Amino acid sequence: MPSLGRLHLITDTRPGCDPLAVLRAALPVARADLVVQVRVTDGTTDRQAYDLVRRVRALCAPYGATCLVNDRLHVALAVHADGGHVGADDLPVAAARRVLGVDAVLGATAREPGAAGRAVAAGASYLGVGPCHRTTTKTGLPDPIGPAGIRAVAEAVAVPVIAIGGVTAATVPALRAAGAYGVAVVGALSTAADPGRATAALIAALTC
Repeated sequence: MPSLGRLHLITDTRPGCDPLAVLRAALPVARADLVVQVRVTDGTTDRQAYDLVRRVRALCAPYGATCLVNDRLHVALAVHADGGHVGADDLPVAAARRVLGVDAVLGATAREPGAAGRAVAAGASYLGVGPCHRTTTKTGLPDPIGPAGIRAVAEAVAVPVIAIGGVTAATVPALRAAGAYGVAVVGALSTAADPGRATAALIAALTC
């Protein structure tokens, strides 16, 4: 399994967003410390998802960055991505692990210690935990759990905890202090005027 970077960039494929342009700006800054999780909208066809992941993987390769696919594990396999990520409504973690194999990176979503422990026991390589703050990137989310919620999960498991939800460079220190190994962002980069500079700020906050 590849070593896991601390900055996870989740692609923003909403109308008006250009995930590949953001990725091109972020990669030279974060390099191997970047994990790109390709997440597409429900209306995206498998062929469209395949084409996007193939391009993301090609961009990541020269930098040693990790390429994961959210939910559509068959696309991850088809493109030879490094692994995938499953949420609460996707395949169960144990089934996802069987699909991807023992060597793939497999992330799972959790927000409390019990679910986190079960996901790790079922084969999760890391956990996406949150939302830690309010966010407008994704609708229908539960209430934020804050740094205290991150700490509760981080203390319960031995795999990396990636804090997600409304993360900015300014909020990273508190999340790291709570035990987060890294952070996942969408809007902090996809809506930034200068995604490269925003990436640098996030990396600095994660490594200080």
